[in-house]
Amino acid sequence: MTELFTPAALTALAVCTGAAAATVLGSFMILRGIHSNPRLLAFGLAFSGGAMVYVSLIEIFVKSLSAFGEVYDEKAAYTAATLSFFAGVGLLALIDRLVPNPHAGMDADHPQFEQERIKRVGLLAAAAITAHNFPEGLATFFATLDNPVVGAPLALAIAIHNIPEGVSIAIPVYYATGSKGKAVGASAISAMAEPVGAVIGYLLLAPFLSPPVFGAVFGIIAGVMVFLALDELMPEAKRYSKGHEAPYGMVIGMAAMALSLMLFK
Repeated sequence: MTELFTPAALTALAVCTGAAAATVLGSFMILRGIHSNPRLLAFGLAFSGGAMVYVSLIEIFVKSLSAFGEVYDEKAAYTAATLSFFAGVGLLALIDRLVPNPHAGMDADHPQFEQERIKRVGLLAAAAITAHNFPEGLATFFATLDNPVVGAPLALAIAIHNIPEGVSIAIPVYYATGSKGKAVGASAISAMAEPVGAVIGYLLLAPFLSPPVFGAVFGIIAGVMVFLALDELMPEAKRYSKGHEAPYGMVIGMAAMALSLMLFK
């Protein structure tokens, strides 16, 4: 336990926490001017969906492939990453079938119907992004611990990358609860997954972590996020759209995530 409090470990944890805080910054940025506007909600949900699909297929799946590639040949690594991806899709599809929808029996005209729908979408999006942040925290922490010269730029890139994630969480949570505080709080909880993941990994999981484990984790998370975006976020965005808010939001969400990943590189 005392090893956690070495200067190198504390520095790595501080860098990791700073990167995670950008998720909250994203929620503050969007909530400063938000109003109860269904078209903005449609745009925000589509933005979330586009960002999640893009980062899952372009970044997280590639991380899975790269991790498996450290121990397997190219074909076996691609097969393992693909199976992990569809395991994530199947996992969320199974949960969606087995876990009762809290408003499934509610009449569509019920005053709480729309609020419950958005609440469910917001919670699912926050959960998926939180799961994605956990291994990101591990990566930032161990990279900084090993070499701060490498870890600091990585943390800055992840911080930029985390800003649209904060937007993705804040908008649906705000519309579900009507509370900016709860929206920011949901982003903060998601952000905490990075330093928490770092501490847990440093204290407990380091002996068990391996490239295949990371590959499977990243692949499953990618599948979960893609299914969530296509099954929950995009249909809800279309429901609230009055024009082209859904496709524009999706493309802008992809572009925002692409820009953050370009800076990441």
